[in-house]
Amino acid sequence: MALKSTIYKANLHLADMDRGVYGEHALTLALHPSETEERLMVRVLAFALHLPPDDQRGNLQFARGLSDTDEPDLWQKDLTDQIVHWIEVGQPDERRLAKACGKSERVTIYAYGSAAPIWWAGIETKVTRLRNLEVWRLLPEQAQALAGLAQRSMQLQVQVQDGHVWISNDLGSVELQPQPLWRPGH
Repeated sequence: MALKSTIYKANLHLADMDRGVYGEHALTLALHPSETEERLMVRVLAFALHLPPDDQRGNLQFARGLSDTDEPDLWQKDLTDQIVHWIEVGQPDERRLAKACGKSERVTIYAYGSAAPIWWAGIETKVTRLRNLEVWRLLPEQAQALAGLAQRSMQLQVQVQDGHVWISNDLGSVELQPQPLWRPGH
């Protein structure tokens, strides 16, 4: 018998001063049986950091990710169903990244955990030719602290300013600073 996903609900209050994006968003998230709360919360972070300022090119949505190898963790599709932004959480292989870059205008990866530097060292030279790819890393202690905020029902406040992210709820507050591993032109 297959295990079922656990449903988490988050009311996200976003104040992104870096991009001028503000708002409140009700999120329903499925925690896949093989997924950790750490990964779930990194998906929430990715949502907050890439929420478009308007819906002119479509909305950012949680995709099936772990449940469907043809989908990312999050994506933004325009009205013609073309993928504008493909967002992955974790450490995908270079073939998956190349495929995603071929399907989407923009691809963003959030690597986390202690193995992220080893993963990046193994694929860096293979993916730096992908001009629509950005790769970010969360330090292990930051991602673990973020996981400590996870609850089945969450009220999250997210503030972004000068590249720093503060996420808080009634359990506490976490400061994050995603580190760029690869950004074309930088």
